[in-house]
Amino acid sequence: MSLTDLHTGFRDAEQQRRVRRVIHDRLADDREQQDCRFLMRFWWQLGMPYQEVSTDELRRNLSSPKLAVVEALIRAVRSSHAEIDAWIDTTERAFPVAEDRGFAAAQDAACEHPAGAP
Repeated sequence: MSLTDLHTGFRDAEQQRRVRRVIHDRLADDREQQDCRFLMRFWWQLGMPYQEVSTDELRRNLSSPKLAVVEALIRAVRSSHAEIDAWIDTTERAFPVAEDRGFAAAQDAACEHPAGAP
């Protein structure tokens, strides 16, 4: 099943941004590299008319919990704008914001060794 139609299924640009924010901030956790890589490809797919990732690639590379959430989103996008809003609410409740460990480490290093300090 092609995913190239997904970018046209949103109510407006704001709804699309909200969905992409949920994927980026809550699902694509860099501690799970394979999940993260394919979730970000799916993130791109939501805004592009060409194929960035296939359903087969998602099935092969996402963990079961993340795959179930992505498949629910695909169904929602193909169903209704209200279903997309419900997906956002459900997913935000189910998945906390993923901590960006690289950013946190860079911030800690900057605090320990401020620029210009001896």
